[in-house]
Amino acid sequence: MALIGKIRKNSWILVVLIGIGLAGFIVMDMTSSSNLGGGVGNLTLGEVDGVKLDQQRFERAYSLVYANSGGNVYNQRDQLWNYFLEEALVKEEAENLGLSVSNTELASLEFGPNYSPVIMARFQNPQAPGQIDVNQLNQIKQLIDQGDLTTAIETGQLNPQFPAYWRYQREEIVKSRLQTKLNNMVSKAMYTPTWMAEMGFAEENHPVNFVYVKVPFDEIDNADVSLSDEDYSAFLKENESRYEVDEETRVLDYVVFNVAATAADSAKLQEDIEELVPKFAESTNDSAFVLSNQGLIDPRFVDRQAVSPVVADEVFLNMEVGEVYGPYLDGNSYKAVKLRDKVVMADSADSRHILLSATTPASFDEAEKRIDSLKLVLESGAASFDSLALKFSQDPGSSSNGGKYEATPPNQFVPEYNQVLFITGQLNRLYKVRTSYGWHLIEVLSRSSTTTERVKVAYLQKAIEPSKDTQNDVFQQASQFIGSNQSIDAVKESASAAGLAIESSLPLKANDYQVGSLGATEDARQMVKWAYTANAGKVSPSVYAFQDPIGYYDNKYVVATLASVQKAGLPSVETIKSEIEQQVMNKKKGEQLASALTGKTLGAVAAEYQTQVDSITGAKFSQSFLTGLGNEPKVVATAFNLEQGQLSAPIVGETGVYMIKTTLKPTLSAPNNLPQIRQTMSSQARAQVASRLVQGMVKNADVDDFRARFY
Repeated sequence: MALIGKIRKNSWILVVLIGIGLAGFIVMDMTSSSNLGGGVGNLTLGEVDGVKLDQQRFERAYSLVYANSGGNVYNQRDQLWNYFLEEALVKEEAENLGLSVSNTELASLEFGPNYSPVIMARFQNPQAPGQIDVNQLNQIKQLIDQGDLTTAIETGQLNPQFPAYWRYQREEIVKSRLQTKLNNMVSKAMYTPTWMAEMGFAEENHPVNFVYVKVPFDEIDNADVSLSDEDYSAFLKENESRYEVDEETRVLDYVVFNVAATAADSAKLQEDIEELVPKFAESTNDSAFVLSNQGLIDPRFVDRQAVSPVVADEVFLNMEVGEVYGPYLDGNSYKAVKLRDKVVMADSADSRHILLSATTPASFDEAEKRIDSLKLVLESGAASFDSLALKFSQDPGSSSNGGKYEATPPNQFVPEYNQVLFITGQLNRLYKVRTSYGWHLIEVLSRSSTTTERVKVAYLQKAIEPSKDTQNDVFQQASQFIGSNQSIDAVKESASAAGLAIESSLPLKANDYQVGSLGATEDARQMVKWAYTANAGKVSPSVYAFQDPIGYYDNKYVVATLASVQKAGLPSVETIKSEIEQQVMNKKKGEQLASALTGKTLGAVAAEYQTQVDSITGAKFSQSFLTGLGNEPKVVATAFNLEQGQLSAPIVGETGVYMIKTTLKPTLSAPNNLPQIRQTMSSQARAQVASRLVQGMVKNADVDDFRARFY
């Protein structure tokens, strides 16, 4: 019973804990390598070095981590999948090396003094940012040590998921710690040999000066260059590492049928607003009326700048309180506006208040009683407002200043406070006011002499959107288009005849969920899944629907075709030709220009192509970008391979063909601080281990990914 008492006294701690745990990336802990087996047959989501990843376990982890979190479900699944891979590989490697986390070490990571980064990120002290909330952790430790969690759960003091939550967090802490140990082992094994340190010194301390002339590729017109498949193949062969892909991809060509509101749709929406105007004017409960008719009510008093210029003159010059104007067209909506109130209001005011916070009915009742007592004390003169605000007010923004706010403009505070401050409150009187924050004791101290006319308004509004009939009509057009065009060539021909554009996706992998400009949606994902069941040249049997992100109506229908299939490895010329055409063109132009420039001087080249000889001073081999030159690694490399005064052969660079001449190349002095250079280079390399080690492990692992079967 003593334990239950402690739980009741500190239940807020556990509520916070559960909230943090379920909302954060508490992840994934159920995915330890020891628990990854058991998924068999069609329940296997994938395999990592022979270890099965079970789809049901994946779903339970997803439910724990992302339930009710919003966000893109496909992106979240990707993150969870990546964690599964990392955890399996980290634990496998740790087991092979004999690394583990003992119970004593785990306790230290959970409850101190050697806190895990997981704990440090999740249990921050709200009163001392950057510090661990030790009291909260001690409460949790006490509950776990006493082993009476079942009683706490049965009495409703603990969320039933708490035991599983903490187990999962322990797994996450273990994974984090093992990964740190692996990183440390690799980091401490790294060494910079003397030859590498000397090379690093030379790259940073052997600057050269050179002059150059550049002939842009544009000197040759594209029409004057003919490209063959052999040219494309040769380019791909030379750039194999750049274009080779690890897994199969597919490209979709698709036709978009946009859905737009018709004139009839617009007229109907206008009529709907018009029919509501008389009822809106007669309404005595504007909030309820607006809510039931998809309108908008503004509880504030606003000035002219806050009202649309389309209707501002009507509201401020022509309308009486209670009158409705409309319908009128404002942007992409038909609206009607009701003038609810109109006042001349001070532009600013000074006030002071005492706030007693409340969140539940009981706490509001208690706060009201205390506010009544404070009001009596102030009215009797037994205490000053400043002293009571400092002692009792729970508004951190003003309590230390005697509860005072100065030069406050209208609408900075909640509507109830604003009403007293600018409209109903008399100067130097106390007002007891309830708001969403709790109970306030407010005193209006002064108001500015400058004033502005302000209004309260409510709106009816209907966005101009396509009706269901219009959406159905466009859907039928797309469906008929599929029925009449059963090949990709027929689709292209019919789309061109109808003035419909054909869009192309980037190469899509089996688990991708975003297609071109269509975004990341369920139908985009279904398009990708269909692409991996079809043969090149096929047309999708279904029309795919995409919704407007604001109005949630179907704003486009899509007919997809499978343009190409690219197996893992180097792409074929056919599938990548359009992507690399300009690079191949530049290569061919570069060869022609280099041939034309061979044997000429810099001055002769500059004169012939109406360009100039430029210079670079203090270029270092380690620099990837030089001011004036840009990113031209071949040019920089050539400069360091020339002798002083030597003229280079033409160099085909990134944006043109260059010729250079080294004007200053001093003799490199011997390094006198080799140990420091070695230490610096080693430190730089070690700093990359944490981000690259696991990535390398994943890349080199034997991974079978079956997610596309399920999602």
